[in-house]
Amino acid sequence: MEADGSSPPGTVLSAAAPVLAGVAELGQRITAESTRVLLGLEEVLRLSLGALLAGGHVLLEGPPGVAKTLLVRTLSTVLGGSFSRLQFTPDLMPSDVTGTSIFHPREGEFRFQPGPVFAQFVLCDEINRAPAKTQSALLEAMQEGAVTVDGVRHELPKPFVVFATMNPIEHEGTYPLPEAQLDRFLFKLLVGYPLPAVEARLLAEAHRRHPSATPAELGLRAVTSPEELERAQHAVEGVEVRADLFEYVVKLLAATRESRALSLGASPRAGIMLLRAAKALAALEGLDYVTPDHLKTAFLPALRHRVALDPVEEIEGVRVETVLEGILDSVEVPR
Repeated sequence: MEADGSSPPGTVLSAAAPVLAGVAELGQRITAESTRVLLGLEEVLRLSLGALLAGGHVLLEGPPGVAKTLLVRTLSTVLGGSFSRLQFTPDLMPSDVTGTSIFHPREGEFRFQPGPVFAQFVLCDEINRAPAKTQSALLEAMQEGAVTVDGVRHELPKPFVVFATMNPIEHEGTYPLPEAQLDRFLFKLLVGYPLPAVEARLLAEAHRRHPSATPAELGLRAVTSPEELERAQHAVEGVEVRADLFEYVVKLLAATRESRALSLGASPRAGIMLLRAAKALAALEGLDYVTPDHLKTAFLPALRHRVALDPVEEIEGVRVETVLEGILDSVEVPR
């Protein structure tokens, strides 16, 4: 399929199609294994997989006890890569994240001791409980895939993905994340309370488990490898985007900048992230082309943390999701 939109939607003829069918099968494998433990989180899981395939990081927001940490631990187990967990606290230092140089008297030299960020899948738990200086220690790692300590650059393992959990900012003891760091997350996903029927199932299964049981102890296994995930990420790059969809994204971005309800609109980088996410969601379906529905699905997760409500709207209780949904409804969708 050509990117200029000359091929009709629904035509899958490119050489990338068989490879992307493998990406869809990989997603099904991961989902089937993960949902053995995760209940009622199917959409959050699907979007998390989309972010992984797009090579992006994920911010999970929700109250304590709604399985944010379990979601990440489950994914890291099923994906089979190295994993580390950071519990963010008010006294956490930047060196506690990235590592530090330690002097060895016997050799008479400093050696770098890697921090917990040197893993393929990093869970930053309650990231907004640490002050901004420590939160910003992740910036270079998330953007560059490396950290610099004492002027020396250290590459991080590949693939490298950060999952960060946070409590709503109105909760006691939390700090707002800097805008520059929020922009490094491909998606911000909201994890709420489960539906009553799902919660009943959860209770029926959970009361037999040990409260601190890990996903591996619950019987989950790795169904893929970091190498296969990297190959899938490269395959996603081959997903095509019609020319009229670029124009559609530009109109969506312009609408956020013109909205009186928003004091900060979406940047060009937000549009790039939106396209990357849509390509990954298409690949999860085995498609080698993006549809408007893929862009609409990715729109809220990709933009809710990249725009800011006008203070007056915020005081009146307007939610940023309501504004963005209104923009989606108002912008004409390409046929």
